[in-house]
Amino acid sequence: MTERPKVLIAEDEETIVESLSFLMEKEGYDVSVATDGQMAIAMIVRDLPDMVLLDVMMPGCDGFDVVRAVRENPHTRPVPIMMLTAKTREVDRRKGLELGVDDFVTKPFSTRDVVSRVKAMLAGDRN
Repeated sequence: MTERPKVLIAEDEETIVESLSFLMEKEGYDVSVATDGQMAIAMIVRDLPDMVLLDVMMPGCDGFDVVRAVRENPHTRPVPIMMLTAKTREVDRRKGLELGVDDFVTKPFSTRDVVSRVKAMLAGDRN
């Protein structure tokens, strides 16, 4: 039996975590959750997920700090990161792309849409 793809959801809003976790697990993903930036970095380094769904605004260090830490570490650099953000300003999007974010989803979003985008990214179909 093949191993289920590991997805880390780094998000501090409980309702988003619950709905995304439910749908991702239903699709066959092994889901773990981090509720702040420091926890996300530690879990990415320790567990090396296949994909990270990352909120920009989190307690501790924000999503941009997490991306920076992940991309600076040769061990974690290849992990795809999809940012979940309420920030729609172009400057935030550009900052994320410059740091190495693979995709952006703006809140509010359809959790089903996020799941289908995760599937596409893990299949290697990056837009």
